[in-house]
Amino acid sequence: MPTLDIESIRGLSETEATEKIRTDGYNELPEAEKHGIAGIILDVIKEPMFILLVAGGLIYFILGDVTEGLMLMSFVVVIIGITVYKEQKTERALEALRNLASPRALVIRDGEQKRIAGREVVTGDLLILAEGDRVPADGILITCNNVSVDESLLTGESVPVRKCTWTPGQHADRPGGDDQPFVYSGTLLVQGQCLAEVRATGARTEMGKIGTVLQTVERNETRLKGEVSRIVQTVALAGLALCMIIVVVYGLTRGNWLEGLLAGITLAMAILPEEFPVVLTVFLALGAWRISRTNVLTRQVPAIETLGSATVLCVDKTGTLTENQMTVRSFFAGGQFCEYDTLGKNTVPEICHELAEFAILASKKDPFDPMEKALLRLIEGDFGRSEHIHTGWELITEYPLSPSLLAMSNVWRSPDGNDYIIAAKGAPEAIADLCHFTAAEQQTLAGDINTLAAQGLRVLGVAKSSFKEPQLPEVQHDFTFTFLGLVGFIDPVRPQVAEAVAECLSAGIRVVMITGDYPLTAKMIARQIGLAGADTCITGTELDAMSNAELQEKIRSVSVFARVVPEQKLRIVNALKAAGEVVAMTGDGVNDAPALKSADIGIAMGKRGTDVAREASSLVLLDDNFTSIVAAVRLGRRIFDNLKKAMAYIFSVHVPIAGMSLIPVLFNLPLILMPVHIVFLELIIDPACSIVFESEREEENVMDRPPRNRNERLFTKKTLALSLIQGFVVLAVVMGIYLNALARGLGEPEVRTLTFTTIVIANLSLILTNRSWSGMIVTTLRTPNRAMAWVFTGTLVCLLLVLFIPALQDLFRFGSVSLVDLLICALAGIGSVIWFECWKYWRRRAGTHG
Repeated sequence: MPTLDIESIRGLSETEATEKIRTDGYNELPEAEKHGIAGIILDVIKEPMFILLVAGGLIYFILGDVTEGLMLMSFVVVIIGITVYKEQKTERALEALRNLASPRALVIRDGEQKRIAGREVVTGDLLILAEGDRVPADGILITCNNVSVDESLLTGESVPVRKCTWTPGQHADRPGGDDQPFVYSGTLLVQGQCLAEVRATGARTEMGKIGTVLQTVERNETRLKGEVSRIVQTVALAGLALCMIIVVVYGLTRGNWLEGLLAGITLAMAILPEEFPVVLTVFLALGAWRISRTNVLTRQVPAIETLGSATVLCVDKTGTLTENQMTVRSFFAGGQFCEYDTLGKNTVPEICHELAEFAILASKKDPFDPMEKALLRLIEGDFGRSEHIHTGWELITEYPLSPSLLAMSNVWRSPDGNDYIIAAKGAPEAIADLCHFTAAEQQTLAGDINTLAAQGLRVLGVAKSSFKEPQLPEVQHDFTFTFLGLVGFIDPVRPQVAEAVAECLSAGIRVVMITGDYPLTAKMIARQIGLAGADTCITGTELDAMSNAELQEKIRSVSVFARVVPEQKLRIVNALKAAGEVVAMTGDGVNDAPALKSADIGIAMGKRGTDVAREASSLVLLDDNFTSIVAAVRLGRRIFDNLKKAMAYIFSVHVPIAGMSLIPVLFNLPLILMPVHIVFLELIIDPACSIVFESEREEENVMDRPPRNRNERLFTKKTLALSLIQGFVVLAVVMGIYLNALARGLGEPEVRTLTFTTIVIANLSLILTNRSWSGMIVTTLRTPNRAMAWVFTGTLVCLLLVLFIPALQDLFRFGSVSLVDLLICALAGIGSVIWFECWKYWRRRAGTHG
């Protein structure tokens, strides 16, 4: 590593450093007070859903139904596990941030260079930094030699920024921008060397401020969980009231309180709301598994339910929309603009060969700078096998860029030792200065530069010179340079991003770009991906000048935000949420973590993203493919649709079961349903409402409709009405079979047989008709659903067994009936849903779907 002239510099003493650690603390983020597992469990058991599940389990244990009780208790454990996982995510995010923020450091103490742990750096320490070093703390540059720093983790800007020496009186500014004398914790030196004095450590650094914000951001409880909790409470209270009524009425009217208790228990088992939380858990867990198959990892399971209602997708440009890798896009040489053909055989046009040759010679052999890396990639095509690549030449010296001349030159000696070639590159204006352009030539060059800049390109100028005398001049200006041309660089858009953005827009999701890059570059990228309102942009400075009310008004129409810092990203997300939007936020850098956590759905990049971003997010794109977001949104909408169907089915199927448990008691008729019958029906209902509906394919129009309203309930008035109508129609049909059997003088076992058979077939018919609320049964039957096939096969086989095997007949208290009667029951059960099929057909004819 090149060393600085530090002979007269002593730095802090070890005693001073130890005292500063004692008073200021270590150079690391303070740990948040950890929420232990016991505390998390204590919070969980206060929730109504938990209390109801435990109460339901205890009731089953008291009833002697150990299987049902154990099942409910197992779901209690699952809910606790999910909650513990969610609560510990914040601690992992802070831990990842601490690890990133504490690299090793080379300091001067007691006049000696010492390598220490980054956490031991204190204010006043002198840091020696060189290419490839990660900065351990915020500081000012005491000396600076051609320093460029990658600050993309803090700013989102893909191009490194130049640094200069600090002068007394300069005050610290925000990260980003060239010619600043400040370095920041967690950033990376890509060029040069410097001596820095530490001014801030730990939570007082720019990265520490991000950690502090992340620590205070809280996520809201999902609406779906709250709604299901309310449904469970309502149904549980209603069920308890009905059970008490049944016991009292039976005891008073028939004088048999023991049988009355059995009737009450039967009704309790029929309507106990254990399916609701079970279905929610199963749908979200299996939904996470399905989404993972599209390369999206679910870190916060309830976020799946929110996907279908996302209305705005906030996207960080660098590394999310773009590849975060600079690439040569255009050349200007010989008065002509040339596009860089990365797919052709000869990737550099002939007229640009000399320009590319000297641009490469002006770069380091093993660079950190992303532009120099892009230039070296030019040799990968046929150009790399041409005479323009000088592998045998020797680098003699470098002339670094300086604040007064933003250009650098490399001096190369030919193999024979007689010729010296000088290659220069840098800011086009600086290269023009080296070439002694006239005012007219500079004006012409400015037009060429603007042509490239208008395309969102970073532009470098290139010049050449030669020298034969052995004594080289002290400054670059003493060479006689010839201008060769311009090279335009771009951070290219990821493949298929434009297509993915178009799909989001067709699904009613507005895409908003939030970046730390320059407005011109942001607008160009926005146009390339087809972003609405790409020509309008709000900068971070303009954002600071806005009130919250002004921002909420502007944010409804503006889709591009540039030169934005982390605190502003969080403010934008919060403004969108305040405006009633459901916000999904993608990002990959440390700077995105607070906004990712605050957003309704935080989506981090899995490959290029930082640990902090991944830990703070709800979802992670494992392949960093923007198109995976669209697949996740599609699945999110499908999951909510199917969950809605499952919940509606639960309501409708319990109406006839509860009705046939209640009506015979109230009207002094023979009891039909016993606990064993309820268990049989639950064996159909449980897998049907969870596995069968969960695996159902999406509706045809799932991505051609706007996002659902964030306030839309799982049970709208329309959904609840249709569910109840379905249930009462089935109840009427079953009651008709029941009363007809009684009128024919059949015995109680035979009446029970016919009634139960009708309920089972009607139950299966409800599953079939609720698979789709837009497609007919004849259509959905052509769509395979393996889970449904297993449920139907198992149900029908078990029904035949209990109908015709004597031992099982006795267990279910059934009697022998004719095949004709059974066929009538089957037709009645199927006929109970025909009205709903007619309703769906009418809606399709009327042109309404969903």
